[in-house]
Amino acid sequence: MMEATKDEEEQLHEEAEDVRKETSEGAPELAEHDRMAELEKQLEEANSKALYAAAEAQNVRRRLETELQQATSYAAAQFARDMLAIKDHLDRALAAVNDELRADNVASQFLAGIESTARELDQVFVRHGIKRIESKGQKLDPHKHQAMVEIPSEEAEPGTIVEEMQAGYMMKDRLLRPALVGVAKKPD
Repeated sequence: MMEATKDEEEQLHEEAEDVRKETSEGAPELAEHDRMAELEKQLEEANSKALYAAAEAQNVRRRLETELQQATSYAAAQFARDMLAIKDHLDRALAAVNDELRADNVASQFLAGIESTARELDQVFVRHGIKRIESKGQKLDPHKHQAMVEIPSEEAEPGTIVEEMQAGYMMKDRLLRPALVGVAKKPD
């Protein structure tokens, strides 16, 4: 029953369109009205497309601004990672110096230069937002620490960092290198 109604409706639309065409030939104002309706429809479509294009352009601009800001902020990240190896070497060299070597006049001048270089490197890190990750005594955070060993401990709560094998560093809010740590566990 419904299909017959749809067919009848389509037939009525076709007949109405035929009558409209026949009448429009003799009535220029009707043709003008149809032409205006078509132009208004095209104008509405063009406006819709223009608004869409403007919104898309704004989205692209925002995305590019964000990418540029991130590229600018973190352009030095790889260089900073490379500098961490130098910092590690300086720290190990200074940690290996004993009191006897510090007492030697020539060696103490040499050590003063190494210490000055280490301090300058620390200042450069600070200026560029590079910070050492706090580890010892902290709870293990997989976003900042990498557990290398579990160490039985009565004093520390399981999951607490009790030893740092290598310092970790952040550049602003981005991880440059995780801290390599030893984590407390219950004694056997």
